[in-house]
Amino acid sequence: MDKLIEKIVGLGIPGLILLIVIEATGLAGAAALASGLAFLGGPLGMMGGITVLALTAVISAGIARWGFQTILQGVVDGLVREGKTEHQILGQIESFMASNEIKAVLKEHVRSEFERRRQQAA
Repeated sequence: MDKLIEKIVGLGIPGLILLIVIEATGLAGAAALASGLAFLGGPLGMMGGITVLALTAVISAGIARWGFQTILQGVVDGLVREGKTEHQILGQIESFMASNEIKAVLKEHVRSEFERRRQQAA
């Protein structure tokens, strides 16, 4: 069992997610793995599930390195660069499944970024 745990630890957060999804299938062996990956992948099936796990690995590594708030602010900055309006971004933030505290920080970041841009344009 220790070797199994070591392997799951090596996979990190994606390993935990996969373990939970496999358990939730109620199946065993290869069928559980295939069903779990297909569940994670949604309409893209097992390949989509593998992609979800890979993206989870990248995102969790980024959060560990730079912090959750920094990553979220970077995403907001990217939306601004793509030409999204202040109203559109604030609406997206409101729809996030995040705490009110995180939403407030992100909204303040958006407002200050647009205010900075308005001042530069003047």
